[in-house]
Amino acid sequence: MMKRGEAPGGSDKAVLEASKQRWREKVWRALEDSKAALFPGARGRIPNFRGAAGAAAKLATSLEWQRARTLKCNPDSPQKPLRALALREGKTIYVAVPRLRETRCFLELDPRRVPQIAAAVTIEGAARFGRPVHPRDKPRIDLVICGSVAVDKDGRRLGKGGGYSDLEFALGRELGFIGAGTPIATTLHPLQLVTGPLPVTKHDFWIDLVGTPDELLQFKPVARPSGILRSDLTVDLIESIPILRELGYSAATTG
Repeated sequence: MMKRGEAPGGSDKAVLEASKQRWREKVWRALEDSKAALFPGARGRIPNFRGAAGAAAKLATSLEWQRARTLKCNPDSPQKPLRALALREGKTIYVAVPRLRETRCFLELDPRRVPQIAAAVTIEGAARFGRPVHPRDKPRIDLVICGSVAVDKDGRRLGKGGGYSDLEFALGRELGFIGAGTPIATTLHPLQLVTGPLPVTKHDFWIDLVGTPDELLQFKPVARPSGILRSDLTVDLIESIPILRELGYSAATTG
């Protein structure tokens, strides 16, 4: 897995990751203690939560959602209502293949070709009904939907720690299907909104829009990564992700 950080020293990276993990544990514990987390629990994942459908409905009131025709979406359970809503509204969804392990590493869910929306918005359904697409063949994305463990009052985001959302975003920026101003949104339970500040690194993207069951939040735009950071790549990562090798990354480019 990726061990990535803004500071050059390994010990500094370890300290920053430990800080991130403490925030994750705090939010996971709060969701579970309050019974807001749904099966199979919050810990170790993008947590599903009570009110996810209401949060999706709030986000759908935004102009960014209403104007979007093509979405990049995460496959996690709490955003399933959002994916279903997008397909019902005629929006096309692109979901990454798990761990980007295929050369055609995105699955296109075209509402005109999806026979069962309820099935298509699951991970298994996306694999069944989605059309594999090479990243170079993706259209311009109008709105990025991501899963989050926590977001702070300024829009800093914390994921579950795998790093693949950051890499997918960086890939989109590098190949041009995600622009410098493409809005980024997530849905959350109110307990996932924290005062912060959350720790961030150079590869982290910030959130522009948050839907909760109670409100729609919009944050001031912040500059985001312009592409893949070579220092983030490990030999194992390059060997396991075909598109990285296709783009010319190799063991010699890691640092």
